[in-house]
Amino acid sequence: MATQPPKTTPISVSELSKYNGSDPSLPIYVAIKGDVFDVSKNTSSYGPGAGYNVFTGKDSSKALGMSSLKPEDCIADYSGLTEKELETLEQWHAFFSKRYNIVGKVVPDK
Repeated sequence: MATQPPKTTPISVSELSKYNGSDPSLPIYVAIKGDVFDVSKNTSSYGPGAGYNVFTGKDSSKALGMSSLKPEDCIADYSGLTEKELETLEQWHAFFSKRYNIVGKVVPDK
């Protein structure tokens, strides 16, 4: 359950990549549509070797919209999604918003 109001702290693409579960001293982040969610409390799904770890440390909007676990689909650009896939993406964003705190917003590297 999300317990904190959403934050808008800027998190660069390269900074976000550090939060993929490979360093146990760092939280695990998944970004959807530019919002960065802290999924650390669910390491069984998002931790190293877990089924959804492919989504961590990046904005995986396209893959979530496509219901894809392929690393090559884990990109932020979801402009090519169909209407149905966009609906799926919105459902994922709503699902994450209810369960995980938004800790920041993805910004481009300088």
